[in-house]
Formats: sequence, structure tokens, C-alpha cells
Amino acid sequence: MPIAPRASANLDFPVNVQLHPSPPDWRDQFVYFLLVDRFDNNDPSMPAFTPTDAGQGRDVTQRNRFQGGNLKGITRRLDYIQALGCSAVWLSPILKNRQDSRDSYHGYGIQDFLQVDPRFGTLDDLRELTAAAHARGMYVILDVVINHSGDVWGYPGDFPYYYYQGQTYPFGFWRKHGQAASLQDDDAVWPVELQSSDAFKRRGQIRNWYDEHEARDGDFLSLKELDITHSTVLDTLIKVHKFWIASADLDGFRIDTVKHLEDSAAAIFCNAIREYTRRIGKHNFFLFGEIVADDATIQKYLGRNSRIAGTNERFPALDAALDFPLYFSLEEVIKGLANPAALRQRYESFRTNYADHGAAGSQFVTFVDNHDQMARPYRRFMHGNSISQQAVLAIGYLLTSPGVPCIYYGTEQGFDGGGSDDAYVRECLFGGTWGGFDSGGRHCFNPTNEIYQGIRAIAQIRRQTPALRYGRLYFREISGDGIHFGHPLDGHCTLAYSRILDTDEMLIAMNLDSAARNDFITVDRNLNPPGTQLRDLLQPAHTFSVEDRAGRSAVRIDLPQHGMVILQAV
Repeated sequence: MPIAPRASANLDFPVNVQLHPSPPDWRDQFVYFLLVDRFDNNDPSMPAFTPTDAGQGRDVTQRNRFQGGNLKGITRRLDYIQALGCSAVWLSPILKNRQDSRDSYHGYGIQDFLQVDPRFGTLDDLRELTAAAHARGMYVILDVVINHSGDVWGYPGDFPYYYYQGQTYPFGFWRKHGQAASLQDDDAVWPVELQSSDAFKRRGQIRNWYDEHEARDGDFLSLKELDITHSTVLDTLIKVHKFWIASADLDGFRIDTVKHLEDSAAAIFCNAIREYTRRIGKHNFFLFGEIVADDATIQKYLGRNSRIAGTNERFPALDAALDFPLYFSLEEVIKGLANPAALRQRYESFRTNYADHGAAGSQFVTFVDNHDQMARPYRRFMHGNSISQQAVLAIGYLLTSPGVPCIYYGTEQGFDGGGSDDAYVRECLFGGTWGGFDSGGRHCFNPTNEIYQGIRAIAQIRRQTPALRYGRLYFREISGDGIHFGHPLDGHCTLAYSRILDTDEMLIAMNLDSAARNDFITVDRNLNPPGTQLRDLLQPAHTFSVEDRAGRSAVRIDLPQHGMVILQAV
């Protein structure tokens, strides 16, 4: 299938193609999110990291520069990802950014929506990656950007312009890579349908991120806000992304900066992609988005039909959203710094907003680390933290609670980056000049790492246990004496919750304290009456007896510091 490098009108996205089918339910998947430039550079000669390499120093001037990670590197590391227990790979954007930009390694500043950035590889490399993933029973999700382009043009005088009361500013000039009179492949923006000043809102940079209109219409820093309410712009973006699905056999899109999009235009885009993928046999193509907000804002884009202005049409938008409400509280709870009541409150909204709160998890992609860390700028979960088991508990919580669990690359190796900007949470797993643990030139693909192994064990149990993927969630009361029960009063506690599906109850208990604990934990008396034996699936030789305590069924569990059990009736 040839690439048309200049116009979306010439793209070929056929309907009679044999593509890899979608999974029946995305809750069956465990997603691995990686930054292409920082994951692997396909260099087999790179030596492995050892503890003595930590703190050897790295070149801070290179942290925002391309490091050399590429698509071929991801393909050769699929076995590493799969062995962790992950079954889907979410790639950061791979479309072509400005070639004269040394700091757009993240891929979010697109200059050509029709080409793979040559620093990451080629379309054939992408096809090889998806084919290799599908052969392993895995899926590939691509991060896409429809809110903005890269810094492909300037305002008059090339001065910075800022949002002011919705004013539209004049267009200045297209940015060019060379001196040719006509626009070349590395100039302006492609496809050609976007080469119009009317394709952009031209309102200047956002200054007040909390103002709804400014956040929606202003430029995201130097990136240029596309006007997706313009029919030509929206049609072009729909065609472009149909092309990538058909060309590379992709399985889903993560849509960037959704909160900055009009909900009606986002719904039209999502519905067009959803109908196309159903037409070609991908009946559950996954569309999830980044909405850094509370549940009320997320609901504008999720689980409902958006009214299309000027018509009687209503279209559904996203299938799911990144679970930022959970992210905002989970780290502090797992580290024992906050009362688990914050988690209970999070899931109360499921009961309020969804008729089937067990199914609500299908609409959220859960995570504890990501590439922005905007609520905790800028540090990973393990930054300044020597307790590696807490990373296992954090991902273990994602794997045993509602949602589509997602792990950010490096978390499984205990990456602990933190610093003055987001590059500090974007270390190179393959080493490079910006490696993990203040090192360089050493790869960290270590499948024997205790965090990697701990996550792998929990992921295997999730994969074999429907209740952990689809079940309802109930936080359980605990007791130190078997008489007085209640929810924990502070963060130094046993966090206990059940997932119930049909007649199966799974009890998960985590010790969030730095000392051993020995608590009674409530279970469902109808499903697990006194006398029932519960087995720990993490250590099958360990069993526990359900007792009658104060008129309820309860099980007493000894947990070492930061320990975890997953119990099921024998």
C-alpha cells in the first residue's frame, strides 16, 4: 500500500483487508506504555546495568534530546514486555516531527501526519512491530494527536502571542527547513489540506490553564492549535488516522490532550474511527483519551453521546479515559501517607454514575506512573523511595482493581527519576546518554529484578481469574481484635478489598505499614461462610480459615511489612 506523502485526498484505506481482530474486552489486557525514543535502540552490544553503575553521572544537557530509541528496538523487546505479563503495547507518537527540532523526541509536535518520523524508523518497521505483536497474541496502541500540530508556523515577527479574550491573531509564516521557494517535505505541515491559516485557531499560547475557553482554544505552549471544528481539518484528520489503521494494523488509539478539544468534534472523530474499524473487522478498536480532570469533566467525553452543534445527531466519543482521579490519590495511599478513604470515595462515583459498577472499570485505564507526572512535577513513584515492594503493591493494586491496568516503562525496574522537568521521568531503558539511576550506556532490561518478578506473578493471576478483571469492588472492614471492625483510620494499615463475580470472591489484602500486621478482614458471609478455607494464590501453600467473628465472616491474615495476599476459596 503506497504512502501518499502530500494529500489526504489521495490516501488509500480499503475496507476489504484482513486485519488482526480486536480483543473481546480490553479489561483482559495489561498495557505497557513506552516512549519510543527512550525504550530501546536495537543495539545488541549495549552492556547491562549493574548496581555499581548507579550514580556514575550522565549528561544533563542531553535529557531533552533524541536518544535513538526506535521501532525495531521495541520489536526485539516484545518478549521482555510479554514475560512481564503485558499483552498490549502503547507507543508514544511516531509521526514525523520537525526534522530541525532536536527536542521533540516525545513525538507530540507533529509536522507530517502522513509519515513515520525517520528517527524512529519506517512504515515497514511499524508493520513488522504490529505483526510480531499479533503473532504473540499482543496488541499495539498508538498515541495520536488531533488537538494540535507542531510549531510549524509563526505569528507575525515570530514573536510569542498569548491568549487574550478569545482574540484571533493574524497568521505570520510557515516554518521552513531549507531555502526552496516552494514548500518541501520538511516544511510547514502535511498533508496539504492543513496548509491554510484557517486550519488553525490562532489565539496565542494558553496562560490560564483553568479557564475552559482558553484551555480549549489557545495554543499548547509553542504547538499550534488545530481548528477541528473546521470541516476540512476534521475530515483530514479522520482520513489520516483511518490510513494508519489500515496500513499498520493498529488495535487502538490513545488520544492526546482531549480536554483541549471540543467534545462534539472529538465525538465525530471517535465515531468515524469506530465505524470504520467495525467495517473492516476490528469490532472493539480501543479509543481512550487523556483528560487531566475530575470525573465531572471526564464524563463530557466518556460513556455518553455528544450533541453535534447545528444538528439532531448525537455520537459517542471515547471508550475509556486515563484514570486521573485514581492517579491523584493512589500513590499516597500505597505509601501509607494518606487514608485509604480516598480510594473508597473514588469508587463511590462508579456506583453513582453507572448502573453496573462492575463494568465501569472498562471505561478507565489505570496507572501510577506516566511521562508527564503533572500532579507531582516531576518525579516517578519510586523517586526518593528505597522500598521496592511498594512499586509491586502499586501495580498490584492496578492489576486487582477495576480498570484496564497500564504500567509505564521503567517502573518494573524501579526507575526513580525526578527533577526540574519531565525529562527526568523519561529515562532511557536502553541506557543512552540519559539512562536510569543517573547512569548512561547501560541497559536495564533485567527480568530477574524483584519488582519485575513481583508484577509478573500478580499479572499471571489476573490473567487466570475473571473476578479480578470483571468483578464488583468492595472495600473490607478490618479489626485488630476480631470484635471491633471498621475501615482504616490512617495510612498505616491493612488495605483490604474484594472483587466479586457471580459466586466467586477474591480477597486482596496489602500491608501498607512498615511493620508486620495481623488483622481480621471481613469477607462475604454468603459466599465464604465460617469454616471456608482460602488459599493465597501468590503462595499456594498458605491457607487461611474463615471464622465467625462478631456475627460476620472474617479471616485473620498475617502480613509482613508491605506484604500482599490474593485469597480465593479452596
